Amino acid sequence: MWSTGTATQQTSQTGRRTVADPFFAGLTRAAATVILLALAGVAAFLCSEAWPAVTAPSDRIAGGDGLVAYLWPLVFGTLLAAALALAISAPLAIGVALFISHFAPRRLALLISYVVDLLAAVPSVVYGLWGIFYLAPKLSHIYSWLADHVGWLPLFAGPASVTGRTILTAGVVLAVMTLPVISALSREVFLQTPRLQEEAALALGATRWEMIRMAVLPQGRSGVVSATMLGLGRALGETMAVALVLSASGLVTFNLISTDNPSTIAANIALQFPEATGIQVNTLVASGLALFVITFVVNFAARGLVARSSKSEGS
Repeated sequence: MWSTGTATQQTSQTGRRTVADPFFAGLTRAAATVILLALAGVAAFLCSEAWPAVTAPSDRIAGGDGLVAYLWPLVFGTLLAAALALAISAPLAIGVALFISHFAPRRLALLISYVVDLLAAVPSVVYGLWGIFYLAPKLSHIYSWLADHVGWLPLFAGPASVTGRTILTAGVVLAVMTLPVISALSREVFLQTPRLQEEAALALGATRWEMIRMAVLPQGRSGVVSATMLGLGRALGETMAVALVLSASGLVTFNLISTDNPSTIAANIALQFPEATGIQVNTLVASGLALFVITFVVNFAARGLVARSSKSEGS
């Protein structure tokens, strides 16, 4: 009797799982379909609203040189600001994540983790106000020193901005904004490293850094790449902080500390849209479409890097 009851109970449990599996499979398919439809809807809206600007004569586009000439400085500024932010934040974020996961005492690690998570929750306008009222005046003195001593480099050619509202300042603000995103995700990835692998490396005589280099970093490579790409996505689409900090002139230049700075797509839309009418609105939507395409390409590239990293880890 006991064995029969147990078998009946197992059969009923199996039956419930069999009924639930198709339900949850259909639910996930529906969610994926909604996401794809929303993405397709956004793409269709951007294309339809940007088409008048694409077909408009050159003299009707701001600047009078056509849509490509209008968009190119914005695309350049967006990519430059995001690259600066990533170059500053990614090494620091990975270092913070490693310190929290493998070096800091438990209480200190918890405290730093809370601080990092709180940084991710700070609104972008707060970062913008901090950048324009505190960071920019402090960095202006450093920019003057760079222009005087290493001005032979194109990146630091003068004249230096006296206000400090440069593309480099915007990059530093974006780096502070992306650092908690990359650090929090990288920390969780590093904590997933199998304990046996770490102990085996230490048992073979490896130092703690050698253990991290041989066991932790290879294991978390794909996760770190994903975290970095998420941080890059935030840097590409950031609006208010860049709009507040950057004093843009719309030029294409690699000079990071001068008064002539390229603008970004998101900041330009935020600043120009309230007063835009007619074809100007379509032009701004076209710039939004360009940002949409850039983000799409970045995400696909990130997926490819993650897949390649996962494949190399498995081999």
